[in-house]
Amino acid sequence: MSQSSDKPALPEVVCIGETMAMVTTCDATPVATGQTFTVTAGGAESNVAQHLAGLGIATAWVSAVGDDPLGQRVVTQLESHGVDTWWVRRDPDARTGLYVKDPAGGVYYYRKDSAASRMRASEIGDWPVAGARLVHLGGITPALSPSCRDLVPAVIDAAQRAGALVSFDVNHRPSLWSADEAAAVLRPLAARADIVLVGRDEAERLWGTPTAEEIADLFPDARYVVVKDGGNEAVEFHRHDDGEVVTRLPARRVAVVEPVGAGDAFAGGYLGALLRDDSATDRLAMGHSVAAWVLGSPDDFRPGHGPWVRDAETMPAF
Repeated sequence: MSQSSDKPALPEVVCIGETMAMVTTCDATPVATGQTFTVTAGGAESNVAQHLAGLGIATAWVSAVGDDPLGQRVVTQLESHGVDTWWVRRDPDARTGLYVKDPAGGVYYYRKDSAASRMRASEIGDWPVAGARLVHLGGITPALSPSCRDLVPAVIDAAQRAGALVSFDVNHRPSLWSADEAAAVLRPLAARADIVLVGRDEAERLWGTPTAEEIADLFPDARYVVVKDGGNEAVEFHRHDDGEVVTRLPARRVAVVEPVGAGDAFAGGYLGALLRDDSATDRLAMGHSVAAWVLGSPDDFRPGHGPWVRDAETMPAF
């Protein structure tokens, strides 16, 4: 748990997954020759948590970090952006995961045997799942370890028993596992969620489904399936008692500085608008707008949209 001794009110949203310390050069020079570096926090679920908190939604991030300076730095960053970290466990016997973003050569991960990889289903009873409106998970967590793979379906069970919605972002990371292995694990997990978020390209890579309609058919029981097609469009399939409503919205035109984190930003904006009962078009518009905000930055998360945002049109344009 975090260092605060005063247990907070239960959050509206709970995001569960690993966050690592992220190191990169300050001036976008290659890591091998750079002289100055910055250390921030990077993790798909905590990125979503930060965006939701920025939109004024009480959000907790649940995970584990090492009892080390990098873990403290991760927790401090999330707290500074309004995310509740009270349920984060500090593991004295494992380290905080680390990744290095090299502007010249991609991303290098150092996460094996991290504290978060030791998360297990027996911890769920201590987490604020009961009482939340939404529990958010992703496809990175089951790739971290056998215990994390068992954790995800257990969280889905606990959340749905408690009446919470479950959102699942497929988020396939080829560096963690092969497409064949991931495909076999991620589809049944996503199929159990109420809200499925998936990239069109990753769905084609995993399941050979090139169109949004074919992707939606993979998850017939999901209430919402949202297919993100990069800079082209996003498509929402909303199933209800009267049938299915399909809504498409082109992406915003953006001068891209760095694409990493845009999918998480879209998820945060979309889920925030969904929780606010916005229309389908406004949900997709908010996802696009928050993603555009992040695409204009070299960081995985870009603060600044704030709880003053009431509709997608107030977001900065590029």
